[in-house]
Amino acid sequence: MNEGKILLEARDVEIAYKIGDFRDIGLKEWFTRKLTHNYRVEKFKAVDGVSFTLERGELLGIVGTNGAGKSTLLKAASGIMEPSAGSFVRRGSISALLELGSGFDGELTVRENTYLRGAMLGYTEKFMDDTYGDIIRFAELESCQDRPFKQLSTGMQSRLAFSIASLVEPEILILDEVLSVGDGAFREKSARKMEEIIQSGAATVLVSHSLEQVRQLSTKVLWLHHGRQIALGETNAVCERYQAFLDGDQSALTV
Repeated sequence: MNEGKILLEARDVEIAYKIGDFRDIGLKEWFTRKLTHNYRVEKFKAVDGVSFTLERGELLGIVGTNGAGKSTLLKAASGIMEPSAGSFVRRGSISALLELGSGFDGELTVRENTYLRGAMLGYTEKFMDDTYGDIIRFAELESCQDRPFKQLSTGMQSRLAFSIASLVEPEILILDEVLSVGDGAFREKSARKMEEIIQSGAATVLVSHSLEQVRQLSTKVLWLHHGRQIALGETNAVCERYQAFLDGDQSALTV
């Protein structure tokens, strides 16, 4: 594998949270117990030893049931949080859309929020001037540009968020359950846009509960279960194994 083409790499990533007495008692009582060494602290591993590489033009689909650690892994991949152990290596500009509507100011207009998000992603005002029209048209919000963001429906907000994330030409794009929003026509348009991004050479990570969507878009798939990496490999093979697990075949976890 040509490392010069690798844009995102996870190296034995572990993300752990401390749990214990402080969840059930007051802060003052916890400090008292800590001073007397009469307290209990345990670690919960949300992600436990995940490794993968992602090259230009690849889309990594991540599947797993609720609590598998998918969203936590994406937050670490995008730099929002640091792994407890292991590391991520990023080689290129990154755009992450993890929580729909996050990073927007409800009091500002759609136009102002678009420029604000662009600035947060590190793009110049000139670039945003040149790209703004395409963003608004893709989001189908031409008639809403001067409305306060808080007046938009959740679907409209998510369309704008996806449009900004996908049209500012990121080298690494990270998406968490964002292609399931909007009506059927917009979902199809979003899927086509994802295919364009892949073909343009970006490296993309997509978390989706839609196995059909993962099959359609992914060049390879990572399956997580309770934070552990169960499988990483060719799309159809991993998806079929995961579907077998969903259908009740527990042996799929250890095949």
